[in-house]
Amino acid sequence: MTITSPTPDAVVRPEDETRRRPLLNLLMTGRTHGKRSPVTCMYKCDNACFHPVPNTSDNAYFRDIADAALSRRAVLAGGAAAGAIVLSGVVGGGDPASAATAQVVGRGGGRAFGFEPIAAVPAEVDAVTVPQGFRWTPIIRWGDPLFDRRDTFDPNSQTAQKQARQFGYNNDYLDIIVEKNGREALLVANQEYTNAGIMFPPAADEEERLEQLRVSKAAHGMAVVELERGRKGDTWKYRVGGRRNRRITADTRMVFSGPAAGSDLLKTVEDPEGLYPVGTFGNCAGGTTPWGTVLSGEENFNGYFRATGTSPEHKRYGLSANASSYGWEAVDPRFDARQPGYENEPNRFGWIVEIDPENPDEPPVKHTALGRLKHEGANVSISRSGHAVAYMGDDERFDYLYKFVSTDRYKPGNSRGARAHNKTLLSKGSLYVAKFSGDSPLDEITGTGALPSDGSFDGSGEWVALMRDGESAVPGFTVEQVLVHTRLAADAVGATKMDRCEDVEPHPQTGRVYVACTNNTARGKVGKEGATEVNPRNANRDGHVIEITESHNDATSTRFGWSILLLCGDPATNPTTYFAGFPADKVSPISCPDNITFDSAGNLWISTDGQPGTIGYNDGLFRVPLAGPERGRVQQFLSVPRDGETCGPVVHDEEGSVFVAVQHPGEEGTWAAQNSYFPDYIEPGALRGGKWGGPRPSVIQVTRA
Repeated sequence: MTITSPTPDAVVRPEDETRRRPLLNLLMTGRTHGKRSPVTCMYKCDNACFHPVPNTSDNAYFRDIADAALSRRAVLAGGAAAGAIVLSGVVGGGDPASAATAQVVGRGGGRAFGFEPIAAVPAEVDAVTVPQGFRWTPIIRWGDPLFDRRDTFDPNSQTAQKQARQFGYNNDYLDIIVEKNGREALLVANQEYTNAGIMFPPAADEEERLEQLRVSKAAHGMAVVELERGRKGDTWKYRVGGRRNRRITADTRMVFSGPAAGSDLLKTVEDPEGLYPVGTFGNCAGGTTPWGTVLSGEENFNGYFRATGTSPEHKRYGLSANASSYGWEAVDPRFDARQPGYENEPNRFGWIVEIDPENPDEPPVKHTALGRLKHEGANVSISRSGHAVAYMGDDERFDYLYKFVSTDRYKPGNSRGARAHNKTLLSKGSLYVAKFSGDSPLDEITGTGALPSDGSFDGSGEWVALMRDGESAVPGFTVEQVLVHTRLAADAVGATKMDRCEDVEPHPQTGRVYVACTNNTARGKVGKEGATEVNPRNANRDGHVIEITESHNDATSTRFGWSILLLCGDPATNPTTYFAGFPADKVSPISCPDNITFDSAGNLWISTDGQPGTIGYNDGLFRVPLAGPERGRVQQFLSVPRDGETCGPVVHDEEGSVFVAVQHPGEEGTWAAQNSYFPDYIEPGALRGGKWGGPRPSVIQVTRA
């Protein structure tokens, strides 16, 4: 393997830290455990693990419904067509590997993209590590100017106006949309959250402190950036001043679509119509639609608001009367929802946002039909009947897995009329939440992760309707209540409590759906639900990946089969890991699966978020064959620098390129004592030729050397 750009041997650190903000140390000392650093806990998810679990519903535990209406046999009874798919897949018994091979004949095993897996990298290493024969290059970094080269990056003198014209902070979801000529592309990225402690010097006065808050707002949101290269296979470079370059921030005007648009629950003093929300933030994962738009999930929005925190709706979404994590209420009154006229402002976040990267003047759309939750993202496939189907996860302990099915059908082609029609597909349809059943005896689900006697964790499930074609399917809830308070509606129908569903993506060839459950250390604690067959480990630190097969292989079906593909962890220290039957001593250790994608050969790729705190290694990107004799063989492709998270993987394997967004490198450092110098790796604190001696979240490309 090749380790590039190591931490400088000698790091000169300013001695005087007496003026540095003490906020993080005061709030976080001794409060973090499990996978997350204290900084991530505070800024990314508002210390979610240290608040009561929002889901206090008494809906039936998994074990109570395991032998109820849905069983594996009920799914199989769906008809001959279902049997043809399900009997050869995960639900009908038999060998899942054989089923995968049957559906992707000759496309498994990663033959299109060869590399020697790297060894796991210790968590203190501040370097990008790639396989032998590969190299990495930054495409764009926090602070790089998008519209004019005069908007130069200077961390000592950032302004909100300048930051709104630069690439934002902590990039997460990523796509590289290549145009037909192969020499141009669009990069689309989320900018999820900020970390003031390593972004700014200590504020000299109150006005500077307030401007830093405004810079933080401007660093959130999304970015669209034009790319160019000489020929196919070359490294991409971004284009300053590109016609479609765009920044979307916490102050960008948007529109609501769908049944809840205009609802009284969405109206504020600044938007009495309830139609025009302002801004997006907490943007985590996402997806690129078949019609070329990009979806972005608003995830941990609750930490940005100060609210009363007393209503069932506020409690279910983690809103409280405490000062917000970011303090934006000091510069923008709408972030204090206790104030008259702003009570509904938190309801205007937690949505799926759709943008058209080809049309920089078109306002982003928040789709109420897809429900309001802590959206990790949304990924769309087109069913055999032509309906758009979006899969979504709610990234909270003991929350749920969702699916949306459009009422209207997709129109193929890229004509202006077809594109305009397809951009309305997510505005009208049916919303479902998942209920899982297992097929093993209850006493064989021990909470240790030990396999039951049939050799796999598997079973069947049902998509339970919350809304059907724009009408409420939940007794006692109006459709507006279903969509604005989706978690409460899902509680009411008895959805299955999951271990933090993050990325949820349908396979582009088989149609199977893969769910990354990153972890849940609260499972099995006093007063909390214990192990279930679909979440089979108590104190689940390492997470797992679920494989779903829709009945009849139809994405619009309301029934499905499922099995666990991976029980993650380090096999050297955790005997309960499982890798689809592949020998555990022959895989790369992996923990906390987060974002996923696929390559042209049908392999699954997984990026991780939290390995330093669980297995002691830097986060990375891993390939997992889904077919043939190597099904389940986890192979690590790259590792990101110290304290960083691997986000938004994009695999153009036929060109030999892989892209990732490196989020929060060096997040546990301080302004005076930085933990990372990625990606510029120059002298600490120096600013030279657009490079800086400090951490800059960046998008990187890995190519063959």
